[in-house]
Amino acid sequence: MPTGSIQHKDRFLDQIAKSLGRPRKTTPVVRPNWKHQPQHEVFKGYNQDQLVDVLVEQCTKIHTQVELVTTKNLQEVLRNVIAGWNAQSIISWDDPRIKEYELDAFFQEIFQAGVDVHEWNPAVGEENIKFAEQADIGITFADMTLAESGTVVLFSDQGKGRSVSLLPTYYIAVIPKSTIVPRMTQATSYIHQMQEQQGTVPSCINFISGPSNSADIEMNLVVGVHGPVKAYYLIVEDK
Repeated sequence: MPTGSIQHKDRFLDQIAKSLGRPRKTTPVVRPNWKHQPQHEVFKGYNQDQLVDVLVEQCTKIHTQVELVTTKNLQEVLRNVIAGWNAQSIISWDDPRIKEYELDAFFQEIFQAGVDVHEWNPAVGEENIKFAEQADIGITFADMTLAESGTVVLFSDQGKGRSVSLLPTYYIAVIPKSTIVPRMTQATSYIHQMQEQQGTVPSCINFISGPSNSADIEMNLVVGVHGPVKAYYLIVEDK
């Protein structure tokens, strides 16, 4: 992909500094080391089981169904959820974990049974988005999961299109138990660490806390106005 160029950068920054009444800063910003950091104390010392309990409780508040499963019964539970929603089309990520959890064989099985299954394919470009718009269910794995807010964190990549979690009628997040962390504090720290170590971060990072909730009109709560109307979290005992 070609890279762009920045025109008149120095003149633009010089003008901003002049408007602020100070010299232009040319040295990197040093992050302050705060004496008090209470954000790190929330759920400090919680083990994964305790974090699961926090996540499950929060899901009741964000209108999201959640179920604890194992790698052995994951396919059975998925089959029941798909049947319960009477889904006829599914889109999923091209994610190594699909094969790791043997969901590639499961998708092949339900495809042969008449369910249209599409795996995100960068080679077909916009066709992926068109399929996602018409799909009954989008399925992704969570890259991180925030117990406090019931939030799945998705790192977009070539095979991990953001449309999969945003456009279908329903959304299923497969959450490896090991990905669960206390809150946003840990997520932002991890992303900052990615930048420091790799020099880059994913082009898009989605934070999804169940279906959308809107009470803009007469303070009446409506769930699922924007994006999938329902969300289902499957927490997998992966370790």
